[in-house]
Amino acid sequence: MGKFIRHLAALAALALAAPLASATVLTFDDLGTDGLVPSTYGGLDWSASSWFNFGGAQAPFAAHSGDYRATLGWDGTTDTSAVSFLTASTFSGAWFAGYEGVSVAFDLYYQGQQVASSGSLNTSGTSSFLASGYGGLVDRITIRSNDHANFVMDDFTFSAPVPEPGTTALMFAGLGLVAWAARRRNHA
Repeated sequence: MGKFIRHLAALAALALAAPLASATVLTFDDLGTDGLVPSTYGGLDWSASSWFNFGGAQAPFAAHSGDYRATLGWDGTTDTSAVSFLTASTFSGAWFAGYEGVSVAFDLYYQGQQVASSGSLNTSGTSSFLASGYGGLVDRITIRSNDHANFVMDDFTFSAPVPEPGTTALMFAGLGLVAWAARRRNHA
């Protein structure tokens, strides 16, 4: 019985920690070398894209943090900028820099339907944050731009979904019922 209670307590601790999940920030610095962004980088699907990771100073393509950032090649398009989430998530945004006159915006999708578009950001030699402007779940984003080859992206930020409070309460009720049944069985 004591072992069961310890397992139950461990499950409860994990459930309580779930709402404390924080955002994931992909900095591209952990890739460490210039080259294509791996197709499963950061637990996302980059396989439909042509993102390239590079480091080193190169104005006006300023990294927001660290040394590395991602860019699209000369063949870059909205379609080749696609990043898919393996688990639907909340997408916060990313940092961009590039030549003046280049604009970027996000298109956000869920289950094959476009659910939102962000505002536009005009890039410069200083990295600026472009917020998605959408708090719902997405499973794919694309970047719309008037010049896909002349901007960089850094600190791509998203969060996995957190269980609703009602879901957590229902789980605790179920765990309590299991504990009560086990205790009752042991006393009978």
